[in-house]
Amino acid sequence: MPSATARHILVATEEECLELKEEIEAGADFARIALNRSSCPSRMQGGDLGTFARGQMVKEFDEAVFTGELNTLLGPVRTMFGYHLIEVTKRW
Repeated sequence: MPSATARHILVATEEECLELKEEIEAGADFARIALNRSSCPSRMQGGDLGTFARGQMVKEFDEAVFTGELNTLLGPVRTMFGYHLIEVTKRW
């Protein structure tokens, strides 16, 4: 079964997600922003979700992780939880 490792930042609005994306693309540290701004408990690990298999995450998140470019900032990705910025670090 396909698997991936990824990290993410979860926020309530698309506007905030776009703002954070701009900050990261301008050189801000992903992990620091995750710690300070993400609403997901993974923020304590810099947004790191570890390794997971295809189908373990909600559909929209799963699709972005398994079709998006590696080591690229993906998003905003809207799910029932809010808006995500995702960085897929490995996929196999």
